[in-house]
Amino acid sequence: MRAIVLFIFLFLIWLVLTFNVENQNILVGAVIAVLATALMSKYSLKPSKKILNPVRYLWAIIYGFIFLWECIKANLDVAYRVLHPGLPVKPGIVKAKSTLKSDVAKIFLANSITMTPGTITVDIKDNEFFVHWIYVYSKDEKIYTQKILGRFEKYLKRIFE
Repeated sequence: MRAIVLFIFLFLIWLVLTFNVENQNILVGAVIAVLATALMSKYSLKPSKKILNPVRYLWAIIYGFIFLWECIKANLDVAYRVLHPGLPVKPGIVKAKSTLKSDVAKIFLANSITMTPGTITVDIKDNEFFVHWIYVYSKDEKIYTQKILGRFEKYLKRIFE
């Protein structure tokens, strides 16, 4: 069952990315989705029974807008730092503790941090995220944990947990 769901998901992604419904494209997409499913189905995550809960999808849409807003703010912050004559950067790696339990939620959080300019998730160990930050504002763990993880974590909890 997991393999069928993975195949459908991969095939739909192919169709969305190529935006082409000609016979050749559908055939190539199906072959690639079958190959990827055959190679990766044993590594895919088990779907949760809560996946059919429509409230999660509403929170996912809200999360998309929150993520977009945070990316815009981070882009402006990085642009300011790059264009400023004094180049105000104070880089460092900080350890932020998450309260997320689900591995999928942790992966989404790590990717959200990395895709936001000025931060890169370097490593995850249990509930600790090691993040390279372009400007370390504080040495207090609670402050930078809230600054880095807090903007995404509460929405990811509602979507994945």
